[in-house]
Amino acid sequence: MKTPKIKLLDTIALLQDIPTRKLRRGEVGTVVEILTTDVYEVEFCDDDGATYAELALRRSQIIPLHNQGEALKIVA
Repeated sequence: MKTPKIKLLDTIALLQDIPTRKLRRGEVGTVVEILTTDVYEVEFCDDDGATYAELALRRSQIIPLHNQGEALKIVA
């Protein structure tokens, strides 16, 4: 199975706990910068949009989340 490419502004989920930053496996963040081909700066925000963590993560620590569903139709 091919590993999906991670791009700028992709939504990701953590694959492991990061106790030093109080982050738990499954938390969802956004890629805000691509540092190398295997390292990404990821921002984690609360429900109000306030950042509570931002750190560099290796590709092995995250998984991209994608919605492959149908496009939404706007009904006015």
